[in-house]
Amino acid sequence: MKRILFLFTILIFSLQGHAQDELNKKFTPIPPKDANIKETAPPKEAPPKNDPPVVAEKPDPYKIDPDQLFKNTNLYKQEANVEGIFYRRNQFLGSFKTTGLTSTIRYRDAAFVDGDKVKVYLNDKVIQPEVSLDGEFKSLKINLIQGINKIDIEALNEGFASPNTAEFQVFDDKGVVISSSEWNVGTGYKAVIVLVKE
Repeated sequence: MKRILFLFTILIFSLQGHAQDELNKKFTPIPPKDANIKETAPPKEAPPKNDPPVVAEKPDPYKIDPDQLFKNTNLYKQEANVEGIFYRRNQFLGSFKTTGLTSTIRYRDAAFVDGDKVKVYLNDKVIQPEVSLDGEFKSLKINLIQGINKIDIEALNEGFASPNTAEFQVFDDKGVVISSSEWNVGTGYKAVIVLVKE
């Protein structure tokens, strides 16, 4: 029985040694069927351009170009400045949008009270034929029409001290200041402000 056990043990060790030998062999990969064909990566696609479409801007139908406005010789005296005299010209005080139904205009002499007089127009129609400017504000309430409301203030004289100087304020129907500015114009020239009622 010892012999059988001894033979059995030797047999097991010999089989185990055989199995160990297989594990020591290096791995050899299986070659592909066609080794010469190289696999190429698909071409990279450029991402789509994400530029927003160009929006055509609508021209503002109420935009006022003062250069074009003052070219109308029927309404505006042409500039006649010479060296040292800068006030023989029309003055554009700006264009402003409002939703109000009315507007209040206030004006006064901005410098030395010297007898300056002005005439006020609304859309080329006289609304105040003659206003003497003094140190206190005078006001004028106007009803606005839909669209452009062009207010011209024409200097009727230059008083004792040239030019005709005035401070000008425009308020909406809630009392909020839309514009506040000054003008310095010679006799016959105009200061212009445009209110656009939306």
